[in-house]
Amino acid sequence: MKLSMLIAAATAAVSVALAGCSGSSNSIVEAPVERPEVKPAAKNVIFFLGDGMGITTMTAARIYKVGEEGDLTLDTLPETGFVTTYSNDAQVTDSAPSMAAYMTGIKANNEVISMSANTSARDAGGKSYVSGADSTCPSGNGTPADTLLEIMKAKGYSTGVVTTTRITHATPAATYSHICHRDGENNIAAQLTPKGAGFNGKLTNGVDVIFGGGRRHFLPKTDADSKRSDSRDLVAEFKAAGYTYAANSADFDKISNTAPKVVGLFNKDHMTYDLDRDAAKEPSLAQMTGKSIDLLNSKKTGFFLMVEGGRIDHALHATNARRALQETVAFDDAIKVALDKMQQVDPGLKNTLVVVTADHDHSILLNGYAKRTGKTTGSEPGVLGVVKNVLTGQPERDINGNPYTVIGFGNGPNHLAARGALSDMQVADKDYMQESVIPTEAGGETHGGTNVFIGAQGMGAENIRGVLDNSEVFGLVKKAVGL
Repeated sequence: MKLSMLIAAATAAVSVALAGCSGSSNSIVEAPVERPEVKPAAKNVIFFLGDGMGITTMTAARIYKVGEEGDLTLDTLPETGFVTTYSNDAQVTDSAPSMAAYMTGIKANNEVISMSANTSARDAGGKSYVSGADSTCPSGNGTPADTLLEIMKAKGYSTGVVTTTRITHATPAATYSHICHRDGENNIAAQLTPKGAGFNGKLTNGVDVIFGGGRRHFLPKTDADSKRSDSRDLVAEFKAAGYTYAANSADFDKISNTAPKVVGLFNKDHMTYDLDRDAAKEPSLAQMTGKSIDLLNSKKTGFFLMVEGGRIDHALHATNARRALQETVAFDDAIKVALDKMQQVDPGLKNTLVVVTADHDHSILLNGYAKRTGKTTGSEPGVLGVVKNVLTGQPERDINGNPYTVIGFGNGPNHLAARGALSDMQVADKDYMQESVIPTEAGGETHGGTNVFIGAQGMGAENIRGVLDNSEVFGLVKKAVGL
C-alpha cells in the first residue's frame, strides 16, 4: 500500500474514534468547567453636609482648632472645588432647595423640599402652605423628584440619615421626603415612618438607620413634648415596624451592630450644641456616624449615608461664633471617623465615595490685619479674640479708639448704636454674639450667597472638582455608583 493511502486510512480511523467519543461526527464536546460566581463589590456613598459651612467658617474653624498652619480632616480631601448655591427663585438659598439640588439634581424654590421646579411654598398672596407643623400643600402643586437615597434604596442598597438637627429638618428631610413647604414637619415625620399613613413608599421597607433629634414630631399630641396635631405615636409605629429605638446615649450604646433597623431620636428638638452636650444624654455626631457605618456595613449590600452637621447654621444665625466653630470641628471629627472606618473595610476607598460640602454660606467675615493667633485654648482666645497689631501685639482700634473682634457679621442681632471697649475674655465667651453691621432680630442673621467648598475622596472623586452647581453633584454621585 502506498504511503498516501496509509495516511488517509489512519486519519479516517482517528476521526471515527473521536466521533464515537463525542457523539457527533462534527465536534468535540468538552466537560463544562464550574467557576465561582464573582459578585461586584458593594458600593458606598457617604454624603457630608455642613449646614451653613461657608469658606470663612471653615477658615475660622481651622484656626480655632489647629491654628493657621494646621489642617482639618476636610482640608486633606484630594479632590476639591467650589459649588454655586442659588435656588430656582432666589440669589441666596435656604437649606431646603440647596440640599434638594444635591439629592435630586433639580433647582427648586426656597422652602421647597425635593419637588419639581414649579412647586411653590406659598400661595399667590405670600401665605405659606403650612399650619403649625402641618402641611397645607394643595394638590397639583408640583411633583416629587426622586432622591439619591430613594434611587439607591430601590436598587437594594441600605440607607442611613444622621443629623444634629431635628430629623425632620430641611436638610435630612430632603433625602427622604417630598413637600412644598419645609415647615410641614409632622407630615415629613409621617413620610419617614414605615407602614403608616403618609409613608413615602419609595423608601420601600424604610430608611435603615436614622439618628438625630426631633422627637416632638413623632409623639402623640397628648405628650407634653409633642408638636403633633393628632394622636399618632410614630415612635410606637417604628417599633411595630421592627426598628430598635434609642432615646439617649445609654440606649445608643446598647444598639447591636447587626440590628436590622434603628431609629434614634435623642432630643425633643434639635440636639444640643456640641459645646454644651451632656455625653450621658446625647451621642456626638462622630459617634452617630461611626455607629451608622457599622450598622450599614453589616448588611453587605452597599449603602448611602447622609451626615449633617446641622447646628453650624443655627449658631451662625445667632452670630455665636464659638458654638459655630465647635460645631464645625465636631462635623470634621465625624468625617475623620468615617474615612478611618471605611479605609478598614474598603482599603483605598475603591468602592466608596465620600463627599463633603455645604448648602450655603452666611454673612460671617474675618476682620482687619490680625496678627496670627494660633489655636484657641483655655487661656488664649485665638481667632475668637480681638484683632491684634502684627508688630506691637496690641489691640487694633476703630475710628473711635475701640478694639474690634477678628470675627464679625454682615448682619445680626448684636448691632451696637455706640461701640465701647472690648476684651479678649469678653468676646471669647461661649455666649458672646459677635457684632454685626446691619441689625436684625435675635437669631436673624442671614445666609450668604457665595460659593461653598466641596471635597471628595474615593470612587469617582476625580470628577468632583472645579466650579460646580449644586444640581450637578447629583449626576456625579450617580455616575460614581453606576446608577
